[in-house]
Amino acid sequence: MSVWSVTVSPNLPLSGAEGALVSVAVSVEPSRLEALLDALAHLDFPINPGIRHDAGTAQDPAVRVEFPAYEMRLPEIRAVLLACGFQDVVPRRAFAAA
Repeated sequence: MSVWSVTVSPNLPLSGAEGALVSVAVSVEPSRLEALLDALAHLDFPINPGIRHDAGTAQDPAVRVEFPAYEMRLPEIRAVLLACGFQDVVPRRAFAAA
């Protein structure tokens, strides 16, 4: 599993009381996709995930799940993933939503 991030500009046009709107990206092995989606369903806010099945290589296949969330929700996302058995995944902002 892997998660990647890029620094977000402090001058974001989409920000509010919960911080900047960012895109969260989580990569998992294909066999763990359903478990990841089930874990994300436990969040206290709705998500609309984009799923990319071609995120890995032939030797190391991966599925990337991306969805927008506010920065202040990242600790909640981490906690839910940990509670659902994703100890080695720490979701971070991937890029600022434009």
